[in-house]
Amino acid sequence: MKYDFLVDTYETERIKVLSVWAMFRDEHLPVRPNPAEVRGRSVHEHMVHQCVSENLWFRIILGIDVGAPPLPAREIRWEFMARYAEDSGKRLAELREKAEAWWEEIVAFFDVRRSRAWVMLRRIAHTAQHRGQLMAMLRMLGSDMHSTYGPSADTGGLMQNHAPTLYAYSSVAALLESERRGGTKRPLPPRGNQTVTERPG
Repeated sequence: MKYDFLVDTYETERIKVLSVWAMFRDEHLPVRPNPAEVRGRSVHEHMVHQCVSENLWFRIILGIDVGAPPLPAREIRWEFMARYAEDSGKRLAELREKAEAWWEEIVAFFDVRRSRAWVMLRRIAHTAQHRGQLMAMLRMLGSDMHSTYGPSADTGGLMQNHAPTLYAYSSVAALLESERRGGTKRPLPPRGNQTVTERPG
């Protein structure tokens, strides 16, 4: 099916969202970029937005309803992860069953009309944007960061320096179970002194 790449990308995007959420600590949830002004979402508000907006896009625009409330009963970090993991897993399973004609059907996208494939691409980009904002907040908080795409400054730096890609967990199930018990991520290597820029030093 020629749209399998969108399904596969959604599968990795849901893992990346959960991986970034797992890098925060519970006490980080109220933190926002500028505490003096309400000009940026707090970590908590980002989690709410991801759950609510993805539920809305899938239910109203793509026609996939997982039949569950988008937010957990208790809005704490682990329960956000568990709620999002369950709902996005159900969405993924439904997407895998869709034929090419479904992807090419034109649907209402707010005030315009687009194919479902186009909508899905926009949804993935939307999620990536907000995940990037959270990753910037992790750096502002001084947190270590495992890989989400490839090497990070904390896994050894740049790919061209043969830095490894180190994910915190081997699977969504391992992430949820470990974080439920307090979190035991894969160890990061000792920090080196190499710069993480492609520009010559």
